[in-house]
Amino acid sequence: MKLLGQLLVEAFGVTQDAVARALVLQQEKGGRIGEILVQQKHLSLPDLYKARSIQCGLPLVTELPPNPDPFFTSRVPIQFLRKFKMIPVATPAESYIALAEPLHFQQVDDLQRVLNWEGMKTVLAPQEEIFKAISLCYDRNSQNRADQVMQDMDVEDPEAIISEIEETADLLDDTSDAPVIKLVNLMLAQAVRDNASDIHIEPYQDMVKIRKRVDGILYDMYTPPTRVKSKLVSRIKIMAKLDIAEKRLPQDGRIEIRIADRNVDIRVSTLPTSFGERVVMRLLDKSNVLLSLPDLGMSQRDLNIFLKLIKAPHGIILVTGPTGSGKTTTLYSALSILNKPDINIITIEDPVEYQIKGISQVQVNPKIDLTFANGLRTIVRQDPDIILVGEIRDLETAEIAIQSALTGHLVFSTLHTNDAASAVTRLIDMGVESFLVSSSVNAILAQRLVRKICRHCSEEFVPGREYLAQVGLVPEDLGDRPLFRSKGCYECLNTGYQGRIGIFELMVMNDDLKNFILTTSDSNQIQRKALSSGEMITLRQDGLQKVMAGLTTIEEVYRVT
Repeated sequence: MKLLGQLLVEAFGVTQDAVARALVLQQEKGGRIGEILVQQKHLSLPDLYKARSIQCGLPLVTELPPNPDPFFTSRVPIQFLRKFKMIPVATPAESYIALAEPLHFQQVDDLQRVLNWEGMKTVLAPQEEIFKAISLCYDRNSQNRADQVMQDMDVEDPEAIISEIEETADLLDDTSDAPVIKLVNLMLAQAVRDNASDIHIEPYQDMVKIRKRVDGILYDMYTPPTRVKSKLVSRIKIMAKLDIAEKRLPQDGRIEIRIADRNVDIRVSTLPTSFGERVVMRLLDKSNVLLSLPDLGMSQRDLNIFLKLIKAPHGIILVTGPTGSGKTTTLYSALSILNKPDINIITIEDPVEYQIKGISQVQVNPKIDLTFANGLRTIVRQDPDIILVGEIRDLETAEIAIQSALTGHLVFSTLHTNDAASAVTRLIDMGVESFLVSSSVNAILAQRLVRKICRHCSEEFVPGREYLAQVGLVPEDLGDRPLFRSKGCYECLNTGYQGRIGIFELMVMNDDLKNFILTTSDSNQIQRKALSSGEMITLRQDGLQKVMAGLTTIEEVYRVT
């Protein structure tokens, strides 16, 4: 078999020098020579697939059928196909096994034996096409299974819910027959696969609605029969080790599950309503790596200022925004930069969302009177350099945080306010003296999350004058730059958006602003003063910069601001 680099030089116009540089990079950082050459723009992706096809002697199929037959889903685990990047394809015209890595010939033989397809043709296909087809097949199978499960519930034995409550190692390996257990497992597996952050189970007079939140937006999942709502809630309560007999009071619990190769921590909250208990599950994927500060979406100017602020010897840095706006992620990203052997970092949180090696993290527990205030009092006696307080909720916590900042500690915390200036008003409203706010707070960062335009189906468009006028722009502001929008595709669940990015408003407490706060606590006046210095831009202005950079849309910025 000819070496890929040699083949690319001979037949695809790649220079010997480019291949040599790619080989050096491969030795330094790993990776594959073909992908390295594509990243360095010496080779196009279609040409790479053609070269691999010639190299391994397999025919190339660039596009798989848009609606693949999921005939194999009950016999072949999804993990096997994903791990070895292959899929069996059966159409009326022909059948074959598509694979992205020709080296997995042993696994191709195994797949042929399982399907009784010995001797079946094998073709090469792009990895993204194979993964898309795998997801389509198993998603469709999950939906069919969910529909069947909900039909089975009509004849389910009421005692079946209690019969099998021991958890298996992996949720996908759970073969329980009880339909309600199957439904809960399917619901969790689909939510994790779609990168949902929450699952809502909402009982109404004549139905139960199950919804998932993906990229901040709620989507319908299932509508099971009304009669199963109590069994569904009981199953989740059993998993979360809650009291299934107590239906009059709210309860909070936790579930840890594994789905395929992903460990997921689930926070469960129940709330009694007129038609039964409402359940919300917050999903935290432990396999997700923490984002670094530059990846959050701050402008370069704000990022440089924020990096200086977090290295201050003392003071308070506040991050504000509503629930689910990424405040904790921003603070964890800052702590991961500061986390060094010569610095003592202690956090008190509710709950501890991610475990960070080298940082002592304390979980709030009101049942034993371990509140933010009580925990913070003890933390100060643990000789910390940096303290993270999950949230300032009351005057007592605020006062201890401020005293810690004034006695030489760097304190990070969060507040639930709409913008940066409102955080000052909120602290003073809690009862903190204005001179303590101005002398202890170094900066306030307000943030929101906007959905990013899906890169698979984005397209350029030239907006009209009326469209731009909604946000105070004119065509001249854009110059030659086009805006982007998305049509919607399979990759983004036909929403036009995929993933999220932050928009930020960083208010640094300079001397002018500190003196101004001593005279007023009006958030509008404080914001005008901060903007007048020219050092701060608002959330909406930062959002519009991301619109013009082609990252999001005007509608998204307006939705969150």
